[in-house]
Amino acid sequence: MLSENLQLPASIIAIGAGNRMKTYMHYLEEHPQEARLVAVVECNELRRNNFADKFGVSQENRFADYETFFKHPVPADAIFICTPDDEHFRPCFLAVQNGYNVLLEKPIAQSYEECLLLDKAAREHAVDVCVCHVMRYYPCYIKIKEIVESRELGEIISIHHIERVGMDRMTHSYVRGKWNRKSDSNDMFTAKCCHDVDFILWLLGPDVRCRKVSSFGSLKWFRQENAPTGSAERCVDCQVEKKCPFSAVDLYWRRKDWIRNIDILSGETQDDAIVRELNKGSIGRCVYHCDNDVVDHQSVLIEMDNGITINIDMECFTVNDYRDLHIWFSNGELYHNEKEIRVVRFSNRKEQIYDFSNTLKDSYHAGADLKIIEEFLHFLRHKKNHVTSLLHDSLASHQVCFAAEESRTTGKTIML
Repeated sequence: MLSENLQLPASIIAIGAGNRMKTYMHYLEEHPQEARLVAVVECNELRRNNFADKFGVSQENRFADYETFFKHPVPADAIFICTPDDEHFRPCFLAVQNGYNVLLEKPIAQSYEECLLLDKAAREHAVDVCVCHVMRYYPCYIKIKEIVESRELGEIISIHHIERVGMDRMTHSYVRGKWNRKSDSNDMFTAKCCHDVDFILWLLGPDVRCRKVSSFGSLKWFRQENAPTGSAERCVDCQVEKKCPFSAVDLYWRRKDWIRNIDILSGETQDDAIVRELNKGSIGRCVYHCDNDVVDHQSVLIEMDNGITINIDMECFTVNDYRDLHIWFSNGELYHNEKEIRVVRFSNRKEQIYDFSNTLKDSYHAGADLKIIEEFLHFLRHKKNHVTSLLHDSLASHQVCFAAEESRTTGKTIML
């Protein structure tokens, strides 16, 4: 439904009005001359109306579900899709079939076959789907890409990457939260680390293909049999809550962390909403008595067709959530911890440091979230150059992620 001559501001439809969509919409707030929101699709009535009111969306363009929306589509230049993982494929497929360009939150879908179907449909309908792989837009990771492509350190020999998920993020999202069950979302490695795999394959370039994938991991700790004596179904009723490092009362009430997505009902204060959720909502549950089935630690081994080996560790039992990256080259090595890049050349053994600590203070993933929107809108207008993360470019990383889960569950090395 893209007009032949895209006029400013571009018209955007939002499917999903959660935290990720709110983040991306900050770009529209800061640059109203570039894009405007013309319709909202969201099943949560409170969120739908709050979101629509904020951006001045008319009542007739507010929809409770995307099936209804696509029966009565609103003309627009693009659709942003930030629904739960299990609701990525269907609305994106319908959007493509209706001729919309799409900005799609990762992961693309719940299987590699669905990813391929979306790619085929986008080609057949001559529309573009951009996947929100935010690591491609981080200043520090762009710099690493430049160092690799300069070949100043020679050829890459091997890579070790650690995704430190962090305990608060783990318990909030993958034990109590929306990503805690594979069938309702994705396996945890795909849900959390498709960013990381995408970035590493982006570093290596499109001509280097994955050959083998092996993976090991399990749900070792957040299980009912590990619950301490005196624990209860909810942290508010627990005898040992104050000693528990995973206490929901401590996370949401005492520290007031991870509370952005708690809906505040009419007449409530934020504290009222937190108390309500701790007593009745999913976030108040004991981590040992949830319905979670995704892993809490995993290691993935990858061999590329040019001999490069890659080891990716997803570790949840850490205080802080950040990434470590170590690349070994033929003529040196590179280490990165999201604060700085350290480069050592074998020829002189001198260390060079690139400091990115100041970017950590910048909102929206060091500005990378908003850079995605800026680039996508520019791409829609001009159709020049190559948008950084089109769906087709993301297929390889998703294939690796799904292969990693197949390897983990079958105990086999998967050949690609």
